[in-house]
Amino acid sequence: METEAAPGPQNAPATPTKEPTKPDSAVAPEQPAPRNQARPGRLVSLDALRGLAIALMLLVNNTAVDTATPPQLTHAPWNGGIRMADLVFPWFLFCVGAAIPFASAAFHRKNLPAWRYDLKAATRAALLVLLGCLLDSSLAKRPILDLGVLQIIGLAYLVGALLYGIRISRRMLVVGVLLGAYWAVIRFLPVPGAGVGIFEERQNAILHINLTYLARYNLSGLLSVVPTSAMVLIGTAVGDALRRTDVGHSWKASCLALTGVALMLGGALWNLSLPFNKPVWTPSYILFTAGLGSLALGLFYLLIDIKGWRSWAFPLVVFGSNAILAYVAPILVKVHILQEWMVHVGASNTVTAQQWYLDLWVAHAGRIPGGWIYTATYILVWWLILWVLYRRKLFLRV
Repeated sequence: METEAAPGPQNAPATPTKEPTKPDSAVAPEQPAPRNQARPGRLVSLDALRGLAIALMLLVNNTAVDTATPPQLTHAPWNGGIRMADLVFPWFLFCVGAAIPFASAAFHRKNLPAWRYDLKAATRAALLVLLGCLLDSSLAKRPILDLGVLQIIGLAYLVGALLYGIRISRRMLVVGVLLGAYWAVIRFLPVPGAGVGIFEERQNAILHINLTYLARYNLSGLLSVVPTSAMVLIGTAVGDALRRTDVGHSWKASCLALTGVALMLGGALWNLSLPFNKPVWTPSYILFTAGLGSLALGLFYLLIDIKGWRSWAFPLVVFGSNAILAYVAPILVKVHILQEWMVHVGASNTVTAQQWYLDLWVAHAGRIPGGWIYTATYILVWWLILWVLYRRKLFLRV
């Protein structure tokens, strides 16, 4: 991971700048800005949406009210639609894609050879994969090489970053091919003992491939790189729209809104053939959540970057500016401190630090309120840590 002293221009400027409107691969090299010249500002709306995904992730992962957990903070059952908890992962991938055009433009302004960009993308992807294996090994209490959340993000990012050099029309064609091929596998690949087109939780083509061919190599979930890469590529198209300097802010907000509606309609129609399904990343789920993400980003862009109403979004921006750290650190602290350190309770009883802290609030406020206080304080502690880093302009990037 890299430690940056200040945020780089990987996101869009909040005010228009005179940048070329050609694809990034064809951007003419620019002279480096003088040291005393201010760098372009970040696109605050993108940080805010990324921060919203992180905040929702922390809320979903740390809710401690058992059966009183609101359904929207749990994942939808098999083929049971889309809940708020199901937006966290796809929205983060969407933001990963939307940031690629700005990172690519910043790289090409340095007038470095193209292979350096590919190497940087591959390095970032490898670091995400290794970091994901570290997290999964911590959870499993043993070394493990597998494909978890960060690993999928890394691989999907790599596909999106390497394909960003082609025209947007071809990128969207790739999206169609990826999602269409994935749909065809589910719908037309025979499942031994079940038949063709079976899409049940314990019997479907993706599960069959995972168990039969990939599980032995700890690669279960590799096929999910196909639809998640499509999500990242959709994000790059949105990022391209936000980078345009030949149109006004209102056009950009309208473009994001119309794109969001179109994607949601496409997802709803595809849902008639293959239902929304987060565990398998069905194409209908990809399109619909991408559409919601585009609508949300368009709204954030309107309120934050156009109207300048930034104060309300500041808590989200703090999460979004150090997103990877905000994902990794709470898990590692929970696994290696809260769930391993023991606290003496009474004469002979010991409990984990996590259980002790939860019991403390439950004893003072009751089971449900105490559980919510536990969750809120845990999230607040991490926000304060990230706020300190934000104030000191320390941003950890993979």
